[in-house]
Amino acid sequence: MHRENPQLWNRQFWLAALLAGCSTSAELTVGPTTAIGTQSTEAVAGNAKSAQGDSTNQSPLEGKLVDLSYAFDADTIYWPTEQGFRFEKGNNGVTSKGYYYAANRFTTAEHGGTHLDAPIHFAADHDTAEQIDLQRLLGEAAVVDVTEQCRANPDYLIGVADLRDWEVRHNRQFDQVIVLLRTGWSKHWPDRLKYLGTAAFGPEAVSQLHFPGLAPEAAKWLVEHRQIKAIGIDTASIDYGQSSQFESHVILCGHDVPIFENVMNLDQLPAEKSLVIALPMKIAGGSGGPLRMIAIVRE
Repeated sequence: MHRENPQLWNRQFWLAALLAGCSTSAELTVGPTTAIGTQSTEAVAGNAKSAQGDSTNQSPLEGKLVDLSYAFDADTIYWPTEQGFRFEKGNNGVTSKGYYYAANRFTTAEHGGTHLDAPIHFAADHDTAEQIDLQRLLGEAAVVDVTEQCRANPDYLIGVADLRDWEVRHNRQFDQVIVLLRTGWSKHWPDRLKYLGTAAFGPEAVSQLHFPGLAPEAAKWLVEHRQIKAIGIDTASIDYGQSSQFESHVILCGHDVPIFENVMNLDQLPAEKSLVIALPMKIAGGSGGPLRMIAIVRE
């Protein structure tokens, strides 16, 4: 199966990520470079520009930034057993010295809103949030669209056939990519009833959950036959709502595959060749945490 040169791709990606962080525009044009460790943004951009004459290395990226994370507020959806996001506004305003000052407080469960499931979430002695290799959180997205199947069945299980169909269509395997499962469920956010299948809270509500997820057989196939960096989905869990054993979680976490849940705007990404940056809150010992996730879409 076809795959682009990984060294060239990684080099392009790091420069794209650096410049994206400094850009004030959604539009981005990036060229290759050879060393970006301690250089300024201007120096990196200069290197990229000077490399334009080298046809061997030239492969500029042009694209736009897409936000894949929901904002955290009172409407953020959490698991029925969690209290949700709490924001306490400080005594913000103009101080006696004449300058404006604001400082607030928040409390949150690790798992809610757009967030990371670290491997230790379902696998003892595996990586905690701060231990995950950064290379797993950065890379090309492979977006698997199963919206039609999920529209007809809220309990749809994304199977091996769906994944193999993507590979056949795009003439490549899931190799060193971040797999993103697009079910279309984000259209229901933040309506708890439609998004979760129930508006109830508490342990008794868990059995009432209905939303699509990844079949355990498909999770097993990915970790045994493919090499993925991470996986994400636009629902509340990588396991479908009616799961009681959370087998896909167990399989993926047992193989140190980070999981991203409640991802938004997957309808704005192409099936392949967009770049994803998924950086969670760095909680020492954490089983997950809030996630700021973006994509750079090449046009």
